[in-house]
Amino acid sequence: MSAELCHLDWNATTPLREQAAEAMRRVERDGWGNPASAHSVGRAARRFLEDARDRVAARLGADPSEVAFTSGATESNNLAVFGACDKLPAGSHLLAAEFEHPCIVEPIRTLMKTRGHRWGVLPVGLDGLVPFAAIEAQASDEAAGFMALMMVNHETGAIQPVRRVAKVFGKRLHVHTDAAQAVGKLAVDFHDLGVHTLTASGHKFGGPKGIGVLLTRTGVSLAPRTLGGHQQQGRRPGTESPALAVGFAVALDASITEFTATIQTLQETRRAFFTLLEHNSGPVFLNGNWDDSIPTTLNLSFPGCRADMLLMKLDLAGIACSTGSACSSGSLTPSTVLQAMSLPDDLLRSALRFSFGASQSKETLLAAASRIAAVVNHTRRALP
Repeated sequence: MSAELCHLDWNATTPLREQAAEAMRRVERDGWGNPASAHSVGRAARRFLEDARDRVAARLGADPSEVAFTSGATESNNLAVFGACDKLPAGSHLLAAEFEHPCIVEPIRTLMKTRGHRWGVLPVGLDGLVPFAAIEAQASDEAAGFMALMMVNHETGAIQPVRRVAKVFGKRLHVHTDAAQAVGKLAVDFHDLGVHTLTASGHKFGGPKGIGVLLTRTGVSLAPRTLGGHQQQGRRPGTESPALAVGFAVALDASITEFTATIQTLQETRRAFFTLLEHNSGPVFLNGNWDDSIPTTLNLSFPGCRADMLLMKLDLAGIACSTGSACSSGSLTPSTVLQAMSLPDDLLRSALRFSFGASQSKETLLAAASRIAAVVNHTRRALP
């Protein structure tokens, strides 16, 4: 009989919140029309859609007109990168670290091939942070026209200096932030951040899959990636889903409320989780840092263990975790994030990411840590 599952891969996805599911069922019953239609059925759907847009805008410090619903963070990031870089002169420098999500990195690589742009690679320290001095050096280049800097790294949880960067360089280049791992976990105020565009994804905080947002500052022009409709000011034409939008808004409300109430407990639990592992199955190393990071992510290396083997053994023991981004083609190769941090080889190849949610109890998470320690010790003893 397999062990009871403990899901420690919340950065990949989260369970749908019941209040979001119930709200979506209500919309499907009472607002199933096309929100672009002028008749009463369409108007009912439109009311649900626009109410959701208003709620999201209020929670994220934006104007409703700045909120475009998309299919998720991948589409939003593609819209931001291609849309912002469409009018840049050929050969412009696009600044981003290699630890950005593939849906940022791959568009940049495509623009290098199709538009002759150059990728100004931002370095990453062992603490998982992009040094401000390194950003300053490259952003001062006259050829720099675009910068992507995620708010929270999806593998280490490191919180990047987005607000400082946008305030200093936002007047001379487009600053985009992928906030998929931040929204619902941190206080996010779009206007206060000062960025031009911001991405979020519903299923990262208990909302439905297939819905995200792209916030675009008033006055910023983005070239659309799709044509054929007037919806959402033409930024993302196509029939919107009121049910998904409402599910996103309800889950966002619940997540922010829950996370605010439990952040201190989460910080204590993350430290206790690491301490238990260190005491029972050391050596264990933290990849990233304790201070500038969210309290729901731990990236840990277990020297003497191969991460891919450890991942499979933990799965059999009822622990769901990961070796990196869920969007990296199912690859078990070393994390590009940790490679960008220049981690030593023994730490790079023994690293796993554990991420959890505010609804999981401290007792549950520490019991999972005990199981992990047992699997790590067994794996090390089995080595030749």
